[in-house]
Order: sequence, then C-alpha cells, then structure tokens
Amino acid sequence: MKAVRFHEYGGIDVLRVEEVERPAPGPGQVLVEVRAAGIQPGEVMIREGARHDRWPARFPSGQGSDLSGVVVEAGPQVRGFSVGDEVLGFTHNRASHAEFVVVDDVNLVSRPEGLPWEVAGSLYVAGTTAYATVFAVDPGPADTVVVSGAAGGVGSLAVQLARRRGATVIGLASEPNHAWLKDRGVVPVRYGEGVAERIRQACGGNVDAFIDTFGDGYVALAVELGVRPERIDTIRDWRAAAKVGARTYGEGAAACAVVLGELARLAARGELEVPIARVYPLEGVRDAFRELERGHTHGKIVLRP
Repeated sequence: MKAVRFHEYGGIDVLRVEEVERPAPGPGQVLVEVRAAGIQPGEVMIREGARHDRWPARFPSGQGSDLSGVVVEAGPQVRGFSVGDEVLGFTHNRASHAEFVVVDDVNLVSRPEGLPWEVAGSLYVAGTTAYATVFAVDPGPADTVVVSGAAGGVGSLAVQLARRRGATVIGLASEPNHAWLKDRGVVPVRYGEGVAERIRQACGGNVDAFIDTFGDGYVALAVELGVRPERIDTIRDWRAAAKVGARTYGEGAAACAVVLGELARLAARGELEVPIARVYPLEGVRDAFRELERGHTHGKIVLRP
C-alpha cells in the first residue's frame, strides 16, 4: 500500500509517499480502507521536531490521526464492526495518511448517512479539540466569548458549539471570513493592531470567556480584556497559560469515540458545519502542507488516498 512517511525531522521536503507493507489487524482491531484523512498543524510541529520532548517521532514515521473509510478486515474479538461497515475515527499511531490503516474498534464510530467522507475524515482532532475548549470555558446564554482563529479548523467549530449554548460569540478572523461568521450568528472582528478596542466596541466592553486557537499573545489579550484566568482556554500557548493560570484543554480532554459520534451526528443533521478548505490526493501531501503552513485557511485540508 501507499503511505506518507518521513525519515528525519525537517521541512515539507522530508515527506514521502512510499510503498509499505499493508498492516494486519490484531485482536480488537480492524483494517480500514481510508477514504479521507485530515491534516493538522500539530503534525507540522512533530515533523519539524519542535515537539520532540512531548511527542517524539520514531523513524521512519508515518503521520495522521483522523480518518474515515470502509472496514475491509476485522481481527478477533472486534465488537460492533464488520467487513463493509462505513466508519470514521482516529488512530494514535500516526498512520492514517495512507491507503489502509489499522484502528482499535473503540476508536471508531459508524458514519452517519449523508455525512461526506471528507467531513467524516477530518472531524476527530478539530472537532474534539473544539468541544474541549468550549467545555473548558463553559459559555452560557448570558456570556460573551471571544474565539481567536475563528475561521480555522478548530475555531470554526468552536464558534458554532459556543453558539449552540446560547452565548454571544465574537470571532477574530480576517475580513474575507467575516461573511461566513455572520451567517452562523457570530460577531466578526478583524484581528491585528487595535483588536482589544474593536472587541470592546463589539460587545459593549464586557468579555466573559476567551478561547485561543492561535497562540501569539491572545492569552495576554484575554487578561487585558478582564477575563478571569479560569475562563481562558488556549490550545497553543501553554507557557502563557501557566503564567496566568489559564486552562489548556484541547484534543486530549475530549478524545473519545463518544464525543466524536455526537459531533458526527450534529454534522450529518446540518447542525454543525465542518468547512472543507481543499482536498488533495495522497501524492499531493506536500502541497497540502504548504497550503496549511501558509495559514489563513478556512476550515480543514483533507487527503484522499
């Protein structure tokens, strides 16, 4: 089968699509023929070695956690799935950017009817991370919550989940994304110099919670806006969070099939939109990451083996 591999830390050019042996499922595992797999900013940091202390790579390393596809083989002791089932889920083994991947049965859910493969295959990391950030700051109908990176993969879902709780949501994003945010009941605000004053004007001066999906000073901005540390959550700036006592709930805080299944059902019913920025073939993995690393992507970038 074909799979994405890298043999050393480095830039995009270390990524290769190689012929490797097709894996076999063990007890409690299934082999999934991958139909779609999302890519993540965290995979960039792992590939570059920037997170070696936290997430070291073993070479040659695969990559990818999100996936959707069809079960083609089931190992002994598998529960709830059989050959031919359409599924979505995740692997912790950095292996979903491939034509086939072995997945533990507990990390899969059935694909709801009508849910596109690209959405199903890009929902786990962004969806469960967004779910965790909203849970962390606990917005309600009386609250105003600000979300940085509001049009990105995580931010675009976080703003919708916060709106479902009845909160007033201010989304920080570039102007080309403002119409999309407005259509989903979010108050768009341009980021950059003077953003604190623009936020105050948008909400009448009171901000109750802040979700930071971008890093780069937004924790400090939340403090400047008067948000209590326990209602600030960041998925990028752990150092700033530790300094002020903010939260760092991200993917790991909601990383389970139960949450994934709930998000998939919302998406299938049209109650949660998962924007797909672009779909690349597996052989286009370098181009996919070039687009991701340029930033300002609205929604998810997906590989289709």
